[in-house]
Amino acid sequence: MKIYRYGEIPLSTLLIRTIETSGVSDTVREIIDDVANRGDEALLDYARRFDGAALESLEVSQEEIDRAYESTDPAFIKTLETAAANIRAFHERQMEQGFRMAGPDGSFMGVKITPIEKVGLCVPGRTAAYPSTVLMTAIPAKIAGCRELVMVSPPGADGRQPDAILAAAKIAGVDRIFRTGGAQGVAALAYGTQSVPKVDKLVGPGSAFVAEAKRQVFGLVDIDMIAGPSEILVVADETCDPAYIAADLLSQAEHDVLASAVLITDSMALAEAVEKELSRQLALLPRKDIAGESLDKNGKIIVTDDLPSAVEAANALAPEHLELCMDDPLPYLALVRNAGSVFLGKSCPEALGDYLAGPNHTLPTCGAARFSSPLGVADFIKRTQYTYYTREALARVKDDIARFARKEGLEAHARSALIRFEEV
Repeated sequence: MKIYRYGEIPLSTLLIRTIETSGVSDTVREIIDDVANRGDEALLDYARRFDGAALESLEVSQEEIDRAYESTDPAFIKTLETAAANIRAFHERQMEQGFRMAGPDGSFMGVKITPIEKVGLCVPGRTAAYPSTVLMTAIPAKIAGCRELVMVSPPGADGRQPDAILAAAKIAGVDRIFRTGGAQGVAALAYGTQSVPKVDKLVGPGSAFVAEAKRQVFGLVDIDMIAGPSEILVVADETCDPAYIAADLLSQAEHDVLASAVLITDSMALAEAVEKELSRQLALLPRKDIAGESLDKNGKIIVTDDLPSAVEAANALAPEHLELCMDDPLPYLALVRNAGSVFLGKSCPEALGDYLAGPNHTLPTCGAARFSSPLGVADFIKRTQYTYYTREALARVKDDIARFARKEGLEAHARSALIRFEEV
């Protein structure tokens, strides 16, 4: 990773700022149309074509789920249950309450909170299995009170999904699981097929094909976000151990060649030490080719004059993951305005948030933390407003309603208020 002085290169080059899906949009549109028209038949064809799987059925049976749970390493089951408990505890605090307020003359108004009925969970598969994604997407939806959670995840060539994925789904309370993924899985959830139920909202990460499919079906169903490649930005001072920082940067670089790993520090000595440590640790990784290409293309080290400048640069970038790696990070947390999730201190690697701590790991990328938030319970509820006015209360405001309506050229609006008092 090359070292730069702050201001030497534009901040816009540090992290990927756009989600590139234009190259797959036509293919995705064809897949969506095909699934919408042919349903299960199309899904079975795509399973043969993309997954090499000749499926007898699309839905995973309860017996298969139970068998996968029993076959999973008990130590990992305990880890899943610990993570699930932490995720529940954190997200239960996010529950939103409705309200009712009284107005004059017996009128009242308020907001009613209702869970979204059916939610689709997109869980990646094929090259890697992510049981953590199952927990992070399903548990907040369960807390919100969603009636049905439907999960899609691609099968292997043997037609099965990894035991860990199914075990996590059982622990999280997923209701139905289907052997399909990619753009075709998104289309199945958005339109419904003979087997897969149509849902009201789609959540979860995926490939560029999944991201583009979610973009294309938005409006027919709701979506959580369009997720881009993973990002980590570490702000560190001279007291940090360079081995820790290198390990944290590599933890995101190994995801994808498009992932971005950036260090911003006020210490040139630390910058040089981290650069050397990255080379040493990279050679030890099973996914060193992916991580190495990610660092080569997108990894950078920036040296600033002071830490407040480093945090201000982080705000401009609005990273998915932000580590404040220093002994006393709280004063700098107060300066953070734009970040998906912040990790505080020297003993808080980003991987803690990926798996176990409890805050959600489904986060805005590509600068979307400027206006977007992590996945949470609020993503699985609807707010419905209501208003009640007595005749006396309406009489007090009818002329104002009519005046407003006529100012906007909407006479029928005005008459709807006045007719109740025979003034039209």
